[in-house]
Amino acid sequence: MNIDQKPTAHHTASSSNLSHLNGVLARSYRRGTHLGQHVHAEAQLLFSCQGIMQVSTPKGCWFVPPERAVWLPPRLPHAVDVLADIEMRSLLVPREHFEAHPEAHRLSGEFVVAVGPLLREAILGSFDLSTHPQLRHLLAEVALFQLAEAEDPGTFIPLPRDPRARHVAEQVMSNPAGTQELSELARRAGASARTITRLFPSETGLTFKTWRQRARIMAALSALSEPNSSIKQVAAALGFSSAAAFSHAFRSVLDILPSELARISRAPR
Repeated sequence: MNIDQKPTAHHTASSSNLSHLNGVLARSYRRGTHLGQHVHAEAQLLFSCQGIMQVSTPKGCWFVPPERAVWLPPRLPHAVDVLADIEMRSLLVPREHFEAHPEAHRLSGEFVVAVGPLLREAILGSFDLSTHPQLRHLLAEVALFQLAEAEDPGTFIPLPRDPRARHVAEQVMSNPAGTQELSELARRAGASARTITRLFPSETGLTFKTWRQRARIMAALSALSEPNSSIKQVAAALGFSSAAAFSHAFRSVLDILPSELARISRAPR
């Protein structure tokens, strides 16, 4: 999608009663689809009602498993990678409405939210074209108010700005199951382990050990969606000592067991 390109599929036209809601977009994407970096003039809410996607912004990588959504303010560069066959719903909010909204100050940055029952119904109701336009507008308003209360930072991997720490982060993300010591990763980045240990908390808010574990858990999201993969296999492939240790770490980050995530991701389309 090019800069400011308008979606065409499942798109609602604006009217005097719907001036605040620009459009909705429902699409299916297969695993491996890459939507290169682009921006929208509008704010955008991307909802994964099935499947898993990764949304990358200048701040880092946002993993969006089922029952999560990612909020993107207007004109924020982002890219999307589909990690498991996905049913994507996108709600677009014009910048002028976003800027005038009472919650605009809490929606000025990108973040992932856990989609509870009310937010889910508000999002999906906005896509029901048989619903009265004014009701669809009200549902979109409900979604915006709900967003500010539902942030879920566990699926975010912040990327450091310092080029040395960034290089270490990129090494881990390219091989999350790797067993290299921090000293070796730091040496390749032209820094000492002590420097990297200091940089990660200041630049990402996480210690390197916590950051690395989160990267491993996020790598597991795609693997768990494979039809024939097992939790034991995924745990071993990512360097966990046991399936139990993996499940504990997974739940501590995502607040869901890997078995539950696998069941949701593999549900029939």
